Amino acid sequence: MSAYTLAYEPIWTLRTAYKKNRSRIWKDLENRLMTSRSNRREVNINKLANFTKDGEIVVIPGKLLGSGSIGHKLSVYALSISEQAATKITQAGGRFITLEDLIREYPEGKGVRIIG
Repeated sequence: MSAYTLAYEPIWTLRTAYKKNRSRIWKDLENRLMTSRSNRREVNINKLANFTKDGEIVVIPGKLLGSGSIGHKLSVYALSISEQAATKITQAGGRFITLEDLIREYPEGKGVRIIG
């Protein structure tokens, strides 16, 4: 697979999910990922800690950074994740989810929050 194909794989996955389920969240996320890389969001762990509750499903259309701490479990999908952020999420009992699993488990997007 070429680098070009890998870069657009999440976009095609989201487009397919939107066409299949007609859920606006997948179209919104697709549009956010279509922006240039320099305009993508960077979200710190402390922002997740402040704006989420235990057990939520969170999508970050950019990079998750490790600044701060978190004390509750989350299911997270992010386009990119720093090692420090990954460690803090797993230590808090959270998990990382692939885009395909996210769409399979929540096809209509109910309960999924976009942060960033």
